[in-house]
Amino acid sequence: MANPHTSVSQPPAPQQDEATHWRRNLFVCVFGSFTTIVAMTLLLPFLPLYVEELGVKSHTAIVQWSGVAYGATFLSAALTAPLWGRLGDRYGRKLMLIRASLGMAIAMSLIGMAHNVWQLVALRLLAGLLGGYASGSTVLVATQTPKHRCGWALGMLSSGIMAGNLAGPLIGGSLPPLIGVRATFLAAGAFIFVAFLATAFFLKEDPRLVTKKTEKQQVDWHAIPDRRPVVAMLVTGVLLMVANMSIEPIITVFVAQIVDVRQVTFVAGLVMSAAALGSIISASRLGRLADRIGHWNVIVGCLAVAAVLLIPQAFVTTGWQLVTLRFLMGMALGGLLPCVATVIRLNVPQSIAGKMLGYSTSAQYTGQVLGPLLGGFVGGHFGMRAVFLGTCALMAVGAIYNHINKTAPGRKTVSPS
Repeated sequence: MANPHTSVSQPPAPQQDEATHWRRNLFVCVFGSFTTIVAMTLLLPFLPLYVEELGVKSHTAIVQWSGVAYGATFLSAALTAPLWGRLGDRYGRKLMLIRASLGMAIAMSLIGMAHNVWQLVALRLLAGLLGGYASGSTVLVATQTPKHRCGWALGMLSSGIMAGNLAGPLIGGSLPPLIGVRATFLAAGAFIFVAFLATAFFLKEDPRLVTKKTEKQQVDWHAIPDRRPVVAMLVTGVLLMVANMSIEPIITVFVAQIVDVRQVTFVAGLVMSAAALGSIISASRLGRLADRIGHWNVIVGCLAVAAVLLIPQAFVTTGWQLVTLRFLMGMALGGLLPCVATVIRLNVPQSIAGKMLGYSTSAQYTGQVLGPLLGGFVGGHFGMRAVFLGTCALMAVGAIYNHINKTAPGRKTVSPS
């Protein structure tokens, strides 16, 4: 099989299978990403209760500490993602996944043993610092899967990640009443330890695709012949998460305006999970489509469709209309993550692919932070419907920006086959 970077700087390699274990690797990575994402999100339903159990009594303080504890993991994960990507380029991606799964198993178990809220926050920071399994899996799958199957494989991985985001809060809402809050964390740690064993014993990495420590490599951006596609993908990653997260601060209040007060929490929960469910269903299908028609085309189309779907969301009159539209928007956005990773892979040298995909992960975490902040600000100052319309404008600008980059003079379109 041709080297995925032949369009950048290298002549075509002989046709051969560079990744004989890529299907098994994909299965292990999907399972490991699912378990670690579940562990990171399962505490959402009971986090305030756990904070109170750790000695915080004031309602305001409980809310504030809950927010700090939840965001701590994503903050440290965003800061360290490029570092783990760079180390993966040098020492191997499998080693980084072993580190992440074992580190997360230990951190999650220790969270169940916290004695005060400071320890909880510190351990959540530690979980983000030691984690990064999902982003590491993206790097390994992107670099070790045959080019003509890369979009589909990354779509399957994205579905596993989205499924973890969907299942985490559901498990967190049902397990603590049965076994207790602290035992829930211990169970999550044990589950991740199974992912660690699977990674250690079943995942196979092609050593030819690991950069040797003694090799002299150009640094970061200077090694990329054309940086515009990479920058476009970083921007797209931010936009994707902003689109997903912008309505989080206002959703319950917005739903309260269009449904009976007794149904507010139920419908709000459906709205929050509808987009994730849509992405789970569509990610692998859109990835396979991108392998056939080109990843830039799918990115532009997904952003444009998302922009169109955001307009009627601002004017819904029933809860089920909003649930349906969020589900359809999730289906549209499901194709972005695999395509973003694939475009980066095809436009950077192998030696820095991990670090560049690490930057992409950091950009997505940035969107997870900016989305709720922007949504809360716009909703508070300009009305809640303005959040949907503002996000629509961002998606439209993103589609235009990617179309310009796709058709830029001198741009080489990488064949999907």
